Amino acid sequence: MSATDAGTVELGGARRVVRLGFGAMRITGRGIWGEPPDRERARSVLRRAVELGVELIDTADSYGPAVSEELIAEALHPYPAGLAIATKAGLTRPGPDRWEPDGRPEHLRAACEGSLRRLRVDRVDLLQLHRPDPDVPLAESIGALAELQREGKVAMLGVSNVTASELAEARSEAEIVSVQNRMSVLDRGAGEVLEACERDGLAFLAWAPLASGAAGGGDGALAGIAEARGVEPAQVALAWLLARSPVIVPIPGTGSVEHLEANVAAASLSLEETELEALSSARPSLRRRARELAWRLRHR
Repeated sequence: MSATDAGTVELGGARRVVRLGFGAMRITGRGIWGEPPDRERARSVLRRAVELGVELIDTADSYGPAVSEELIAEALHPYPAGLAIATKAGLTRPGPDRWEPDGRPEHLRAACEGSLRRLRVDRVDLLQLHRPDPDVPLAESIGALAELQREGKVAMLGVSNVTASELAEARSEAEIVSVQNRMSVLDRGAGEVLEACERDGLAFLAWAPLASGAAGGGDGALAGIAEARGVEPAQVALAWLLARSPVIVPIPGTGSVEHLEANVAAASLSLEETELEALSSARPSLRRRARELAWRLRHR
């Protein structure tokens, strides 16, 4: 069992990472707020991810806030060769499960400086704009990230939660190597952005690849394939994403070593063409759709 079974993807023409990453959002407290119930358990999950071959860990200054980045440094610094730490800037946290955009250049600079301190590095491997701010021109936000890159504080730049037109605008301002958008077998709304990534060789980091846990319960074709294969529905959902496109990097997150190991096992699950077709044509139930809508409203 190894994440390396998923193959690799190129980041910016200079770096390759395994196509199954780890999302470090859920190693914090409830509501992505404050300390986790057990810091050592959270650190154990991070260490185990690297042991299993994960080469990309995604975090953000707003996870905790700050807690996720601190735990990554505590567990893994000095970082092993080949491990890329991706973080994000551009969201603030008024409270648990609450998110507000702030794409002002001064905020993005302060956020980057804070990430550098917490991660104990001189340069961030990949810094992503967490979400466009409707009150700040996207060009200004991307320009601020590009300035940080010119100063040597950032190696590569990415964007997150963008439309295809926003991605095109961001790329006109700076070299963008990756997009992080929501995508799963139950949520395929980022198809146009994925097509742009495939066309232009950008990595697509799929966040919420298990549809915030909904895919783990199984639904229709997903449940049927999982039962026939003797695996978990969540593993089928991740295998579908890996097969969906060679540029997709699912970044499932968990606070449990057991769930982490199950997720990584999906890298070795090869789905048949008929199974892929069944999953691609399936639609989630109305109950699943309602659950997804509720989640989006809480995290918009």
